[in-house]
Amino acid sequence: MKSHPNSTPTPPVDASLLDRRGFIYQLGSGVGAVALSWLLNQNRAAAATPGPNPALNPILARPPHFPARAKSCIFLMMEGGASHMDTFDPKPKLKELEGKVFKRDEKQKSNQNNGDRFFTPSPFQFQRYGQCGMDVSELFRHTATRVDDLAFIRSVYAQSDNHPAALFQLLTGQAFQGSPSIGSWVVYGLGTVNQNLPAFIVLRDGQPFGGTATWGNAYLPTCYHGTQLRSGAIPILDLQPPEEVERQRQRENLDLLQTFNREHLQRNPTHPDLEARLASYELAFRMQTEVPGTLSIEGEPESIKKLYGLDQEKTKAFGTRCLLARRLIERGVRFVQLWSGGWDSHDDILHGHRRAAERVDLPIAGLMQDLKQRGLLDETLVVWGGEFGRTPDTNEGNHKKNKHGRDHNPGAMTMWFAGGGAAGGRIIGTTDDIGNKAVENRKSLKDVHATLLHLMGLDQSKLTFYHAGRFKQLTDTGGEVIREILS
Repeated sequence: MKSHPNSTPTPPVDASLLDRRGFIYQLGSGVGAVALSWLLNQNRAAAATPGPNPALNPILARPPHFPARAKSCIFLMMEGGASHMDTFDPKPKLKELEGKVFKRDEKQKSNQNNGDRFFTPSPFQFQRYGQCGMDVSELFRHTATRVDDLAFIRSVYAQSDNHPAALFQLLTGQAFQGSPSIGSWVVYGLGTVNQNLPAFIVLRDGQPFGGTATWGNAYLPTCYHGTQLRSGAIPILDLQPPEEVERQRQRENLDLLQTFNREHLQRNPTHPDLEARLASYELAFRMQTEVPGTLSIEGEPESIKKLYGLDQEKTKAFGTRCLLARRLIERGVRFVQLWSGGWDSHDDILHGHRRAAERVDLPIAGLMQDLKQRGLLDETLVVWGGEFGRTPDTNEGNHKKNKHGRDHNPGAMTMWFAGGGAAGGRIIGTTDDIGNKAVENRKSLKDVHATLLHLMGLDQSKLTFYHAGRFKQLTDTGGEVIREILS
C-alpha cells in the first residue's frame, strides 16, 4: 500500500511496541530489515528532539492526506429513526393511497409486521424554502430557513432494521459491535489541535441502543475512544480531585505514578495500552483546568442563548449541547457527536415526531446561523441523520384508530451535510413515489462515510489500521465519495 506524499496512512508507531505478529509483518514486506532500521532511527531522533513526541502522543495534530475543507465535524444523531417522508422527503402520493392495503416484499417483513398494513400519509404540511426551493416539513420550520446551506441526500439506504445493528452500521461502518466509531477514525487520522481537551466528544444523556460501543475505539488504541460529557453540574465523573488535594501535590503524585508506569512499560514493551494509559493520565490532569471554562456558558450573550433556544424548556437541553459543540470546535476539538432521541414512532408519528422535532429544530437552526456568522461553517462539517428511515404504512391497529405510525425502513432515509466543503442548496437522489425505497442515485452508508472522510481530508483507502491479520478501514470494502454535494 502506497503512502500519501504528505502524510502516512497510520500514526507513527514505536518499534518497541510491535507484537510478534506485527514484527513478522514488518519483516515480510520485502525490505523489512531496512525499514525496521529506518524506523528505529526515526524513533531515536524523535526522542532526542525537543517538544512533543508523536510516537508518545498519538493524538497530536497531523496533516491530512490532501488539503481538507473541514477541520472539525459536528454529527447530529437523531436516534430512533426519523421519518424521511415526514421531514425532508414529501410523498403526496400517500394521500391518494390512504387506507389501502400495503403489501411489503418478503424481505421487508419484520417483527412489527403483524396483520395487514395500510398506507398512511404524512400528518404534517410541507412548504418550499430558500433559493433552492427545498420542500421541508413544518416540523423543521426553523432549520428550513438554512436550506441554502444544506446538501440533502434523499437516497441513502442501510441494511438493518434493528436499532443497535443499524446504529453500529451508521456510526462504525459495521452492523455489529467491535468496530471503531467514525469519530475515532477521524481522530486516529488527524489527531487534534487542543491537547487539553478530548479530541472526540459525545454529548448525550443515558445510553443509546447498543451502548457506548457506538462511540468506542474498538481495536484502535484507547486514546481514540469518545469521551461522553453529561449535562448538569458534573459533565465528567471524577474529573476534579478532592478539595484537600492541592494541584501541586496532585502533580507530584502523577509524576510518581508515571515513573512507575514507564518502568512497567519498559518491562512490557509489547503492551500498547500502557502508553495510552500514560497519555490519558496527563490529559485528565490538563482537562481539570480546560474543561470548566469550556463548558461554562454563563458568559455567552443572552442573544446567543436565545438563538439556541436556551430560554425555552423544550429546546434548552439540546440547545445547550449545540452551543457546547460550537464552543468545543472553536477550541480545536476534532469531532463532536450530539444525540437526540424520541424518533421511534411506531404508533403515533403526529405527536411522537412533533415532540422529537420541537427539541432539536430551533437549536439546529441556531447552530447553523452561529457557525456561519462566526466564519466557522466553511471549516466545520455538520452532518444530520438517523439510523434508518421509516415505512409508508401503519399497522392494522393504528389504522382502525385513525393514527399515524410507521415501521423501521433501512431501504430509504434522508441525511444532510452542511459546511466544510458541502455545497448548500442541493438535493441528491430520490426515493420511489411512496418513499419505500431509494431508487435513483442510491447512496450506501459506506458512501456517506467515504464522503465525510473526504471532506476532512482523509482518503478512505489510506486511513487503515492493521488488526487481526489485515488492514481495516471505516468503509471496509470501500465506498464512493458523493461528489454531487462537494462545493
